[in-house]
Amino acid sequence: MSRRPLVDLQHPWFIPLWRRVAVTAVCAFWTMMEVFIGGPFWLILFGGLTAFCVYSFFFAFDPRPPDVVPPEDPKP
Repeated sequence: MSRRPLVDLQHPWFIPLWRRVAVTAVCAFWTMMEVFIGGPFWLILFGGLTAFCVYSFFFAFDPRPPDVVPPEDPKP
């Protein structure tokens, strides 16, 4: 049994660039809101999430769809 990650940032839903930019922009916007509001806990939380999204979506992301592996032929 294979283990699937709780949050799969390599999911095919993230292949279009605009979706990755939108998710990162929302996190960055919320980080800026916390800078102005003055919530240090949420600032650190969303700042880290923004940095994680930037790394995951723009440096480590592989935009190619996963290859479909055909099932093995049963041996006679």
